[in-house]
Amino acid sequence: MAEAGRAAAKTLRAMREAIVPGKTTTLDLEEVARESLRSLGAKPALLGYKPAFSEATYQHATCISINEQVIHGVPGPRVLRNGDVVSLDLVADVDGWLADTTITVPVGEVSTKAQRLIEVTRAALVRAVEVIRPGLRLGDLGNTIQKIVERNGFSVIRELAGHGVGRTVHEEGLDVFNFGRPGTGLTLRPGMTFAVEPMVSVGKAAVEHRLGDPWTIYTKDKSLAAHWEHTVAVTEDGCRVLTRE
Repeated sequence: MAEAGRAAAKTLRAMREAIVPGKTTTLDLEEVARESLRSLGAKPALLGYKPAFSEATYQHATCISINEQVIHGVPGPRVLRNGDVVSLDLVADVDGWLADTTITVPVGEVSTKAQRLIEVTRAALVRAVEVIRPGLRLGDLGNTIQKIVERNGFSVIRELAGHGVGRTVHEEGLDVFNFGRPGTGLTLRPGMTFAVEPMVSVGKAAVEHRLGDPWTIYTKDKSLAAHWEHTVAVTEDGCRVLTRE
């Protein structure tokens, strides 16, 4: 999983560096991701994946979500414009072991609020990783993220959560919500592997699908959203982040 995580992290960096405002399409970034993963000896686990929540099979290696799109944006002909906020999400597969990761990046010059949203969402992920250890309850982990987000005036997307990951993209029995009550929820044990992924909006927390798009999830009030994600493994004395270069 660590090998898959390194390949995923390097691929996200390649995607980020390929963005040229007013020129690059999300499909261009999809091609960058496929080539990067191939060159690193990894496969795209999302390509051909059929999740339990969908009747369709996903046909891309990445999910690329822009502005009010929270997650599961489908690569296509849309050009990234100056001022956009874009989340780059992928799952790498090395010898059947998977790692899932996401970054949100500004396209060119973005508003102060957009930049703050990106920074706060990333800070919530960083702090969450710092507190993960055996014996921690998932309610404590969610509460850690929630407090950082809400203290800064933003909203946690409550209908979406992190998840177990290892041999499959979404493993049952480990939902990692970004809010919670301390002292509640599943107790973490060494050997657990899962994705922690704060999803945050500038406005309200409600989300929706739109007609004609079975994948992309949008903020209902059309406010900006950001998404950061690491795959982690709980160790004997803390956790190991598997999606770093």
